[in-house]
Amino acid sequence: MNNGKTKRTRARSKKTQVNVARVQILSEIVQKAKGGGGLARVQAQWEKGKFTARERINYIADEGSFQELDLLVTTRCKSFGLDKTEAPGDGVVTGFCRVDGREVAIFAQDFTVLGGSLGRAHAMKICKVMDMAYQNRVPVIGLLDSGGARIQEGVESLDGYAEVFYRNVKYSGVIPQISLILGPCAGGAVYSPALTDFVFMVEGISHMFITGPDVVKAATGEDVTFDSLGGPKVHASKSGVCHFVAKSEPDCFRQLKELLSYLPQHRWEKPHAAPTPDPVDRETPLLETFWGVDPKKAYAVHPVIWQVADEFKFYEVQDHYAKNVTVGFVRLGGEVVGVVANNSGYMAGALDIDASDKAARFVRFLNAFNIPILTLVDVPGFWPSLEQEHGGIIRHGAKLLAAYADATVPKVTVVLRKAYGGAYIAMGSKYLHSDFNLAFPAAELAVMGPKGAAAILYARQISSLRDPADREALRDKLAAEYSSMFATPYQAASSGSVDEVIEPAHARAKIIRAFRFLDFKRRPGSHENRGNTPV
Repeated sequence: MNNGKTKRTRARSKKTQVNVARVQILSEIVQKAKGGGGLARVQAQWEKGKFTARERINYIADEGSFQELDLLVTTRCKSFGLDKTEAPGDGVVTGFCRVDGREVAIFAQDFTVLGGSLGRAHAMKICKVMDMAYQNRVPVIGLLDSGGARIQEGVESLDGYAEVFYRNVKYSGVIPQISLILGPCAGGAVYSPALTDFVFMVEGISHMFITGPDVVKAATGEDVTFDSLGGPKVHASKSGVCHFVAKSEPDCFRQLKELLSYLPQHRWEKPHAAPTPDPVDRETPLLETFWGVDPKKAYAVHPVIWQVADEFKFYEVQDHYAKNVTVGFVRLGGEVVGVVANNSGYMAGALDIDASDKAARFVRFLNAFNIPILTLVDVPGFWPSLEQEHGGIIRHGAKLLAAYADATVPKVTVVLRKAYGGAYIAMGSKYLHSDFNLAFPAAELAVMGPKGAAAILYARQISSLRDPADREALRDKLAAEYSSMFATPYQAASSGSVDEVIEPAHARAKIIRAFRFLDFKRRPGSHENRGNTPV
C-alpha cells in the first residue's frame, strides 16, 4: 500500500516538474516576444525621445487592463532574409484595454521590429482588432510609428494596407476611430489615419507625408526638411490632416483621454452625461456687450463659448486650422454638445474653402455619434476672391450645406451679430431644418450688409448726386433705413426664420432648455449611417 502511495507521489511530482518546465518555456517565449527588436533598438527608440509600443499602451490603459492578442504571430515571408530575421509580433502590438473604465481596442506599431513596417501578418493583426472593435461596439485607437510598407513582401504589404483602409471606411460612423502619429507615417500608410475621425501628432517626433524629402528633391528640386514637409505644425495649420498637436507623448495621451470623455462608445448610444455644479440658469452678462457692438469690430468667439459652457470648459478641435470657424466640444447641463462657431477675429468669420470643409466634417461626425449641434453665427458671407472661386468654394460650401441638411441630431442655432447671404443659410439656418433658432437683439439677418444692399437698391438715386460726400451721406442714410427694416432679428422672427429673440444674459439657460426639449428627437442608431467621409 505504501508502495502505491509512493508511486502516485512520484508521478505527481514528475507531472508537476513537467508543468513547471512548460510554464518556464512559455514564460521565456512570452518574454522574448515582448522584448521587441531587442535592447539596442529599444534604447535607440528612447534616445529619439520616443516610448516603445508597450510603454505607450501601458501609459494609455488603466493599470492591468491590457489584454494582448496575437503576441506570437510573425511574418511568413521567406524572401530577402526575412526567414533568418526575428520579428516578434510582426512589428505591431494589438489587443484591448480599458481607458478610464471604458473598453477600447488598441494597436501600436513597434518601430524596434523591422522599423514597424507593415507586412501581411502585421496588417491582419490590425484588421483583427478592428473587427473585434466593430463587433463589440468599442472605439479603436491606433498608435502609428512605422517605416511604411514592408518592401520585402512586395504587393502583399500593399494588400495589407488595403484591408486596413477597407475597415476604416466600413466602420466609419459606427465606432470612433482615433489615430496617434508617434513617429514616421509615410506613403500609403498616411491614408488610414486620414480616414479616421481624429488625428494626434507630437512635436519633434511625428511626420506624415506621401513622398519624403529626398523624393521631393528629385522630382521638383525643392529642398525641404521632414518638419517643413510633414511635421505637426504643417498638418495642424495648413493641410488640416491633424486635429490635435501635443508637446510630448504623455501630453498626447492626456489629450486622447480628454477627447474620449466626450465620445460615445458607438453609434447606438449617446455620450455619457457628467454631473456639473454649474447652474443651468447661470446668467451670461458678458454677452450683453452684443447689444451695441459695432458689426465691423472683430472679436474671438471663444469667450462666448466659455460663457455658455459648463464650468467655462471648451475642448477645441483643429484650433490651428481654418481659424475663421471654431469647432469643438462642450457640456451643457452635463450633456455633451458639439459647437460650430464663426470666429470674427479671423477673416471676419467668413466662410472659405478650408472653413467649409472643417465645419462640414465635424458636423458629420457629430451626427454619426448622436452629439447635438450648437451653432453660433456671426458670418458676413463667403470669402470673396479669385483664388476661392477657382478653388471651388461653391463645391466646398455645398459640403457644409449638405452636412447640416443631413444632420438629424438636435440642432440649436444662435445668431450673435450678423448672418448674411448664402453663409447665413449654411450655418444651421431655420429652413435648413435647425430645430431652434435664436437671435440676440443686435443681430442682423439679411441677403447682404446694409451698405451693399443700399448701393444696389438705390443705385440711381445715389449716383445722381455729383458730390462724393453727398453720395456717401445718402448711402449711409439709406443703409440705416434698410437695416431697420430688413436687417433686424424682429423681421426674421416675424417670418419664422428666428424662433425667439433672446437677452444675451439668458443665452445659457435658453440653449440648455432647447436641447433638453430635443433630448428624445432621435433614437441613437436609428439614423442612416453615411460615415465620416473625409471632405
